[in-house]
Amino acid sequence: MDSKTQHGYLVLADISGYTSFVAATELEHAHDILTELLELILGQLTPTLTLSKLEGDAVFAYAPEARLPRGETVLELVEATYVAFRDRQEAIRRRTTCQCNACRSIPALDLKFIVHHGDFIAQRVAGIHELVGSDVNLIHRLSKNHVAEATGWRAYAMFTEAGLAHMGLRPEGMHEQAEAYEHLGQVQTYSLDLRARYAALVDARRVVVAPEDAHNVLTTDVPAPMAEVWSLLNEPRNREEWEGIHIVPVSKVGGRTGAGARSHCMHGDNVSMVETVLDWRPFDYFTVEQNSRGIPGMIINITYKLTQTPTGTRTERRERWMGSGFGPLYKFLCYWMDVIFGIKKGFEQRLKQLAAQADKPETGG
Repeated sequence: MDSKTQHGYLVLADISGYTSFVAATELEHAHDILTELLELILGQLTPTLTLSKLEGDAVFAYAPEARLPRGETVLELVEATYVAFRDRQEAIRRRTTCQCNACRSIPALDLKFIVHHGDFIAQRVAGIHELVGSDVNLIHRLSKNHVAEATGWRAYAMFTEAGLAHMGLRPEGMHEQAEAYEHLGQVQTYSLDLRARYAALVDARRVVVAPEDAHNVLTTDVPAPMAEVWSLLNEPRNREEWEGIHIVPVSKVGGRTGAGARSHCMHGDNVSMVETVLDWRPFDYFTVEQNSRGIPGMIINITYKLTQTPTGTRTERRERWMGSGFGPLYKFLCYWMDVIFGIKKGFEQRLKQLAAQADKPETGG
């Protein structure tokens, strides 16, 4: 048994409506449906998070804070998992011709998340791995809350004050509510309506540089999960290392990164540009526009596309010059931009460093 205290994120994904679904439906069909949904949730959350325990209708997972230095990735992981859950739920409903109660009741199921940041000990006793600690107790107690009563939401993501503080963001439109528990006291919580977020993502305009339209494409394979690569590509300190630019966020939309967010970027002392997010789909792809001030016509759209592979993640950086006046020189200019600023070399080297870090065994777990 390892008694070293770890600090990090604790995430509980709980299928809502599970008890009534099982009670009112055919057991075999209900079991098959729930197994498929739980496997989906587990596949989305891991290996970015480490599975602690399957708890009937819930998945309990965690990550040491060093694994996710960009805290916003935790929120995006939750939302991406919910999107996958809703899409799979609809796919199951569409493909079935069965009229049993279980298959007809699929829309009654939904998903909620509890996210906390705290201390925990990973212990192994008689071959069983389990997290223990007051913060572990807290996140499980928080699964019994009053958010649905207060808001009417069936699907939501609840964050504790400590969770949001370590993530370093405060999205707008959160429902604030205090929950009180014996021996644990009062806990301030902040919740997001996941159904509303799902609808917004479905309706949002897609902006993608397709491979056939790109003037330059960089491709790198890295043995690390998609969420970790996503975090690397969007953490300003990491970008300074592999892209050679200094980034200062100027504005976010609704208190978080998304379409419309802007940053000011500097290449050395002479090249300045404004980067605007055009499309944001964690952990599938994102597209940005880089507009270099002072250089007429130097506008580049860049799509970063992530694809899961058997060994990790394939990352494509697709560049398309949008400004006028360059004509057939586009690809030639992209090539020399990479030579001058070392984007390709830095891109590959930094992702390889991530792969090396991902291969290191965790301590204290």
